[in-house]
Order: sequence, then structure tokens, then C-alpha cells
Amino acid sequence: MGLWLRLSLLLLLLLLSLGRSPWPAAVALALRWLLGDPTCCALVALVALARPLLLPWMPHWLSLATVALVLALLPARPPPGLRWLPADVAHIVGILRLGLDIRVRLSRKPPLTFVDAFERWAHMQPGRVTLVWTGRGGRSVTYGELDTQACRAAWALKAELVDIAGQGTRESAALLVLPSQYIPALGLWLGLAKLGCAVAWINPHIRGGPLVHSVLSSGARVLVVDPDLQENLEEILPKLQAEKIRCFYLSLSSRTPGVGALGATIDAAPMDPVPADLHAGITPRSPALFIYTSGTTGLPKPAILTHERILHMSRMLSLGGVTADDVVYTVLPLYHVMGLVLGVLGCLELGATCVLAPKFSASCFWDDCRQHGVTVVPYVGEVLRYLCNTPQRQEDRTHTVRLAVGNGLRADVWETFQKRFGPIRILEVYGSTEGNIGFMNYPGRCGAVGKMSCFLRMLSPFELVQFDTEAAEPVRDKAGFCVPVGPGEPGLLLSRVLGRHPFLGYRGPRELSERKLVRKVRRPDDVYYNSGDVLSMDIEGFLYFRDRLGDTFRWKGENVSTREVEGVLSLMDFLQEVNVYGVPVPGYEGKVGMATVQLVPGQAFDGQRLYQHVRTWLPAYAVPHFIRIQDTLEITRTFKLVKSHLVREGFNVGVIADSLFVLDNQAQAFRPLTQEIYQAVCKGTWRL
Repeated sequence: MGLWLRLSLLLLLLLLSLGRSPWPAAVALALRWLLGDPTCCALVALVALARPLLLPWMPHWLSLATVALVLALLPARPPPGLRWLPADVAHIVGILRLGLDIRVRLSRKPPLTFVDAFERWAHMQPGRVTLVWTGRGGRSVTYGELDTQACRAAWALKAELVDIAGQGTRESAALLVLPSQYIPALGLWLGLAKLGCAVAWINPHIRGGPLVHSVLSSGARVLVVDPDLQENLEEILPKLQAEKIRCFYLSLSSRTPGVGALGATIDAAPMDPVPADLHAGITPRSPALFIYTSGTTGLPKPAILTHERILHMSRMLSLGGVTADDVVYTVLPLYHVMGLVLGVLGCLELGATCVLAPKFSASCFWDDCRQHGVTVVPYVGEVLRYLCNTPQRQEDRTHTVRLAVGNGLRADVWETFQKRFGPIRILEVYGSTEGNIGFMNYPGRCGAVGKMSCFLRMLSPFELVQFDTEAAEPVRDKAGFCVPVGPGEPGLLLSRVLGRHPFLGYRGPRELSERKLVRKVRRPDDVYYNSGDVLSMDIEGFLYFRDRLGDTFRWKGENVSTREVEGVLSLMDFLQEVNVYGVPVPGYEGKVGMATVQLVPGQAFDGQRLYQHVRTWLPAYAVPHFIRIQDTLEITRTFKLVKSHLVREGFNVGVIADSLFVLDNQAQAFRPLTQEIYQAVCKGTWRL
């Protein structure tokens, strides 16, 4: 009997028995689920035998009929997701309370933004430590000191940014700073927020054309630069000056003609509070931050983060139980959402202390945590994996960290991390800088990136749909609609664009944002955001990350997940780092698998063992055919593996100086790739 027919009959019976007690049916169903069919039937038989004695307490016949049909129509076992009902309800209540609080704050005139929360803490507890710098010349900064620095920065830049094109006009600014300048840069940023100016945080490790593009695409009229980046600025300064962008060093003096020094101006500025009416024109949808995409597949694009979005993201820590008494250790760069919004702003919202490290150091990580009494650690998955790869120490479990919150954590690293460093709660989340949806794995299921319930899906509708790997777009049915996937099947994540979940996209030409939208997904008039991520969802509502659509490649008519292959290769004890991608081969459709690996120090590459391992644990189409060995694998500053130039170089022995190996099925091993074998592969005489 179909589900809808069952539900219809059950609804009809419940309507007929309206006014009667529902408890007999509920008790009968609970007994069946708890005891199973045989025991439940035996219990019903005993009740029937004892009917004369129980007659005065027997329910009405309609209730008995309801009991019978409930047992007949509903499943013999409770729905798998029902076990998570208390956690689902508690989470949705927390989200609704948080959303209501944010709505109340933003409904004020002017709205109460993140800078207002910071000012409140500075007023209530000026002596409370807000920032701790662990780098050279380590220091602590209180809320009062940071607010004074922000006020001075606001007054120093007011004439540059607020009164340029008439009263009420506010320009945006851009920051290009190294970690050593994080403390003054944060004071400057908060000062700009007091003026209502949007700010772009630019990756200081790019230069030349990409740097020019990043500054111009932000729309900034003022660029503040770390004096240690003088060479980077000077090589692009003529292009910036041609666009009338005013440049300043965050220092007391300038050695570059045409570039001012902001340090002395800030030091001489008044410490008076900045009136709220200076940012009176701000709305919840006003841009507050521009955070750039990684740019690993093209030039960086400035994603728009509004004041409303920032509040939702920065308050995420409170959903994990973080309070003002916590100490948060941030090792991620501040031009990254996890470092700036979740780490720093999350602490400023809650009144917690944020410990800032100049960079991630696996050897110093736990020492810093012990020294500063750290309780919460934001992460990206690679950070925890690096920690697990360090030599074991006797004091590995001697620390106060109780929560790690972040994304990109593999299941095997999750288990290893908790076994080695203690029962630290892992709060895995999913989201993208520009996306309009996020998931949170609040029950703590190992390996899952989030948990979905019927309540959450009503608030944040999304679809997992079939996709074409080569075209990198959803598959359509005969009517032109997207095709949903079943439970456990990988699907492209599309999230519905609604008034409460807008997609603001990127600053710049509208077509940059339009490319991320998919129309006619389930209905003719709907619009969805294309995340580009492949996820799956099991019958309990847990979501699992499978791959990026661009990282998935097609070989032998099958979709190959680079993440899955990387996980299998990483099990080999002589491989320390693994980066998997697909490369084109002349005469073949699709792309064949290739892996660039880093060996464990002191270990040698074992082509026979690796061959047996991949043949055992991977389907034939997913087995990589080429292995490239490097001393170190290139990663971005946010710990993402760089694949683009590796794909371009492929397995060309004439270009690559690294050791290359090829899969040899006859020898049952990976053997060195010679010039002769390379030519044979290209001519098609070496069978892949």
C-alpha cells in the first residue's frame, strides 16, 4: 500500500474518532516499536483473553479501530530520523531565538550592527581582554583600548571616506596587511565600521595583476597597506593612481612618493566617541565586508557580506554553546571568513577573548592553547589533520579545549583527533562565503557536514539533484526540471533563493552572480543558488560532503570523486600528503586519475603495495593511473590543495622534473614513467 494511501486512510479514521482519546493508538504504536511485532501481538492476545476483567476500562470501539489501523498502516519500525527529534527541536528553537534577536536588532533605526555589540562590551567592561597576540612582541588588548583605537581611526579617515562626494556619502576601503599588523588593522576596520564604510580584506600574498584586480573590484577609494608590503604596492601604484585610489601605509612614515602614512594621523586624532548618526544610513542589506573567493580557478571575486549576514555568521558560536567566558584560538587568516567573522567577530559579539596567532604552527598549537587557557578552536579540516600528523607527546591530552568548530574534516581525521587529544566536541558546519544556506552537524555524527530536519528544510529549502560532470550543471528531465537524487546518492546542492535567504553574489558585473543561479529547478518560476558542491543525505537527514563539482571528473563513463580517492590513498603509511585530480589523455574521453603525493620523511615509495591497495579499495575506474612525487604539496593560505597548475602539467615527463610513476597492470605495480611509456600513452599503444 502506498504511503499517501496509508496516510489518507489514517487521517480519515482519526477524523471519525475525533473527540475520543488518542492514547490507545499512541500506546499501541509505542509498544510495537519498542517490543517488536511478536511481543506486541502476544500482549494484544493477553488483553483479549482478559477482556471480561478489563471491560470497564476498555476504550470506545472507534478507539479500538484506530489502534488496529495505526498498527496496520504505520511502519513496523519508527522512522530512522525520529531518534533525533529532541535534538532537532532544540536546534530549531535555538535558530528561531537567534533569528528573532537579530531581527529585533536590525529593525532599530539605525540598526544595531556588529560594531554596536562591540561598543556595548567596551562600555560595560572596558578592562576586559578582547584580543591576545601570540606573535613577536605578544600583547593583550582590552575592549576599552580597542574601542579607543577604533574611534581615532574613524576620526582620522572621516574626511577621506564620508565627505568626499557630498554629505552622507560613504566610500569603501580595502586593507592589505600581514598578520604582524592584525591588531592595528582590526582597530582600523572597526573604526571604518563606525563610519558605515564597507571594507575589503585582501589576501596579502597576491601581487601584480591579481592584486590590482582585487583592489579595483572592491570599489575601494582608499587602500591601507602594511609597510612591509611596500614592494607589492609600488609595482601596481601607477595603475591604482590612474583610478584615483588613495593609498596609505599603516605606519608613522612613508618612503613611497604619492603614498601617505596613516599612523601619525590616527595617533593625533581625538578619542571622542563616534556618533551613531554617522552610520545612520546603514540597512540590514548594506554591504559590510568583501571577502574574496580563493581564486584557485581564476581571479578572486569579492563576495558581498551584508550586516545581516555577518550577524548570522558571527552568532554561530552561540549555537555551539560558546559564552563570554570562553577563549577562542584563531590560527586562520583574517581575510578568510572563518578567521575574521567566526573567530574575531564571534568573540566581539559574545564578549569572549580571541587569541590571534600569526600563522598556524602544528608544533606550537597545543602550547599556545595551554598558555592562554583556550577552550574553543575554529578550524578547517587540514588544520586538525596536521595536528594528528605531529609526533605524539605525553601532554597531548593536557589542555582546556572543549570545542572545535569548522568545516572540511574527514571522518578518519575526526576519529584520530578525538582519540589522541581527548573527547573534544567537534561541531562541523557547512557553508560558503557567498552562499545563502548553511548546515550544522549539531548531533555530532562523525563525518557528516550537517543535519537536516523537516523543520529546517521548511526554513531553508534546498535540493540535491543529478548533475552532468563534464558540463558541470544539473541534469534536466523531459519537462526541463532538475532531477532529485535518492537517499545516500550524491547530488549537486541547490539552495532556494528567497527573501529571507537572498543571494547577493559578488561585487561587480551582474553576470558574475548570475552564473551561480539555476532557474526552473522544481517549478517554472523558482530560482536556486548553485553551490557547486556534491553532497549526499541519508535517511536520517545527515548530510555528507562528496566533492566539488569541478574536482569530480569522469572516466570510463563513471564519476570519480577526488575526495574519495584521496581518502583511500591517505591510508598508506608511506604517504603523508595526497592531492588527486583528473588529467586529459589523447584519444580518451574524460580524464584519467592522477595523484601528486608527498612521502613521509624517511619512507620510500612502494609501487607494489600501492597497486595492491588501490586495487583492493577502489573501483577500477577510480584507480589513479599516474603518481607524481613532490617534496611539499602547494596549498593556499586557507589550507586548500592547489590543483590547477598540476592539471595543466599533467603527466608530461618533458615538463615535470619530479618523479613520475604509471600504473602497470601486467607488473601489478606503479613503475617509473619513462619517455617511451609517455609516448606510448599519448599514441594509444599503452592501454589505460
